[in-house]
Amino acid sequence: MNTGFDLKEFHWMVEMVQTIDVGLVVLDREYKIQAWNGFMENHSGKGASKVQNANMFDAFEELPADWMMHKIQSVFMLKNRAFTTWEQRPHIFKFKNYRPITGTAEFMYQNMTIIPLLNLNGEVSHVSLIIYDVTDSAVNKLQLKDVNDQLKDLSRIDALTQLFNRGHWESQFSQEFIRYKRTEQATSLVIFDIDHFKKVNDTYGHQAGDKVIQAVSQCVRDNLRESDVAGRYGGEEFTVYLVDTQADHAKVFAERLRQGIEQLVVHHDGTAINFTVSLGVAEVNKTMKTHKEWLEAADQALYKAKETGRNQVCMAK
Repeated sequence: MNTGFDLKEFHWMVEMVQTIDVGLVVLDREYKIQAWNGFMENHSGKGASKVQNANMFDAFEELPADWMMHKIQSVFMLKNRAFTTWEQRPHIFKFKNYRPITGTAEFMYQNMTIIPLLNLNGEVSHVSLIIYDVTDSAVNKLQLKDVNDQLKDLSRIDALTQLFNRGHWESQFSQEFIRYKRTEQATSLVIFDIDHFKKVNDTYGHQAGDKVIQAVSQCVRDNLRESDVAGRYGGEEFTVYLVDTQADHAKVFAERLRQGIEQLVVHHDGTAINFTVSLGVAEVNKTMKTHKEWLEAADQALYKAKETGRNQVCMAK
């Protein structure tokens, strides 16, 4: 009677292992597959009879072999479980994702637990890999991160120009000033605004004014280096700080920008609108105590450019 009960219990255990909704793989010390349940069969397309006694890394060449061997060997040596998450390695076995809710994910995201299996002598003779399908939670978390990143961008990007807004730009600018105080590496600031912009709005309307601002911001982006940081400082006022750039080189940048904007034409309601900008340039120096003094120096150069004829670049003294 006891034997019959044990056999029945064993049958139930085998049935449970085959039907549970997680992957189960048992490996010996040579990484040969000793057990391969229904989950692994269904998602890999390889039956247990096909992979039995095969080296797992030969049967699945896409596996991150070095990484997995390191994990598995630590379990053999320490007799402790090891865990991996999809954040560390999104796809261990590259199984296709067939879940309808998270159909945008090409492959199944997986967590894995590696369990030591002891023989009668108390030695770890095998390990069991438990593979969990965590695609739903992973995709939801990634989508939430995307939303949070978009919200973060909205908080620092000016919607009309796609440049940094004043608050974020000035925060970055103040950090650049602190960096200068530490390194004394040259950095220059360019501040400029659109000449007679009020006249553009009054003559052609605010939609035309918005188009002019967008055209100017695009010209700015087209001329930026990767290290330069540009922002919309006010209605029609823009700022750019040029990292590791002396004043004479900043003047070259500003003049190139001025010429590029002078050549722009914005079309609105059948009318071609031309416009220009005036620019001030100031290189940071040791006499400046705060980033606001640096900004004021560039602003004074801009004022000079406007007072002496506009559509020109003036340098701070």
